[in-house]
Amino acid sequence: MKRKPSTEATEAWIRLARLQSRVLDAVEHDLKKAGFPPLAWYDALLELARAPTGELRPVELERQMLIPQYSTSRLIDRLVEEGLAAKKECPLDKRGQFVEITEAGRDLQKRMWLSYSAAIEKHVGSKLSDADAVKLCELLDRLGCACHNTPAPAPRDAVAPR
Repeated sequence: MKRKPSTEATEAWIRLARLQSRVLDAVEHDLKKAGFPPLAWYDALLELARAPTGELRPVELERQMLIPQYSTSRLIDRLVEEGLAAKKECPLDKRGQFVEITEAGRDLQKRMWLSYSAAIEKHVGSKLSDADAVKLCELLDRLGCACHNTPAPAPRDAVAPR
């Protein structure tokens, strides 16, 4: 018979799930208040900007995003409609495509980072010492490794994200 989680582990799970939702909602609110699109737009633009050629296949983009994106195709369509990204046919596989960031997309991502970084500081950084943040990262890395068997991504910023 498998071991059941302790009361403490269950409480940690509940707090982690609730906190993630609340902090993401607060960051989204701050971005909206500053006149920016949703955090998923920043996340997608950031991943495209980080790609060596500024382009990724849609499945790669979805895999690399910080926030789960259940409708990547709709997100890509919105970015393309706004001129922040462009779709390109794959030269090797005519059925496949790439999504490429445009200069307007790079500009928006950099401008959004100013509000996003302020929101991170407001909702996380101001509540933890640097030592607390390091310890929290270590604890979360242990959970992440248990779930995915992969290392946690490095932190994000405007130029050298994550």
